[in-house]
Amino acid sequence: MFSNFAIVGWGAYRPRQRLASEDLDRRHGHPPGWTAAEFGIAARHVADADETTSMMAAAAARIALDRAGWGDAAPDVIIGGCGVMEQPIPSTAVLVQDRLGLGLSGVPCFDVNQTCLSFVAALDVAATGIAAGRWRRALMFASDIASAGLDPAVPKTRSIFGDGAAAIAIEAADDGTRGLIGAASVTHGAHQALAQLRAGGTRLRVEEGYDALVAGSRFEMDAFGIFKAAAKALPGVIERALAEAGVTREAIACVVCHQASAPGVAHVKRLFAPDDTRVIDLFATHGNQIAASIPTVLAHALESGKAKPGDAILLLGTAAGISATAMVIRL
Repeated sequence: MFSNFAIVGWGAYRPRQRLASEDLDRRHGHPPGWTAAEFGIAARHVADADETTSMMAAAAARIALDRAGWGDAAPDVIIGGCGVMEQPIPSTAVLVQDRLGLGLSGVPCFDVNQTCLSFVAALDVAATGIAAGRWRRALMFASDIASAGLDPAVPKTRSIFGDGAAAIAIEAADDGTRGLIGAASVTHGAHQALAQLRAGGTRLRVEEGYDALVAGSRFEMDAFGIFKAAAKALPGVIERALAEAGVTREAIACVVCHQASAPGVAHVKRLFAPDDTRVIDLFATHGNQIAASIPTVLAHALESGKAKPGDAILLLGTAAGISATAMVIRL
């Protein structure tokens, strides 16, 4: 057992505005049903101006904290795991802490980033802190506004991404039966150009001009290239995580995977055939929510009962980089 903890709270937030694929068809002159047929998505939610990254994260976190029943007690740590932070400085976790009314609590807050795997990385850090005895209660969140960086001229990216947030609260468990029991991760930086957002850091600067900043603010993705690299990386991390956990593939009750794309989720289902119903598929109604994808699926699994106490579940995903992670948790 890597880390003994229990998931005691979860919550998700979806923006008010629902964008149907038929709306995109009309907007871009496609025949009705083209976007849904081409990309396997029916609808996704898009954040309005007041639904900022930290606002959505705090809304999901409040639901998770209320479910955890911690009352007025603050968590020992708040870890942000967004694919793209709200602003470069300070961290999004700091903004969320303040929105939760904990701005003077002193609770340590920080972000971790591994693009679409940022939440899983945050959970790994929290689990390590609990195992080390540093924390007993941890709140992790992921919140992303993909719509802020999409190029409307590129059908693939404008169609498959959705906005949203989710949060998970965990606390140390003393019974030794629950928590993180296996994990594996790889990164192949040679594929770093397959998916990138060049603006927002120090790479592009004001001196380079407005047009350069606008171009760098659009998400760029080689869809086929990243799918091929991700598909190649997944089997190895799955096998390593299962071996480390001492759990067979057949014993996994539920697969919580990143909703990267319709083909991406279909590929994960093939990896878990013939019982591919264990793989939760929300892509058609949520789209790719970047780092918020995995915790949103996890919250759905816990809320719907697809993931139950005592189950071994697998968190699985890929990210720009390219990275791949598999994590086995005993509920």
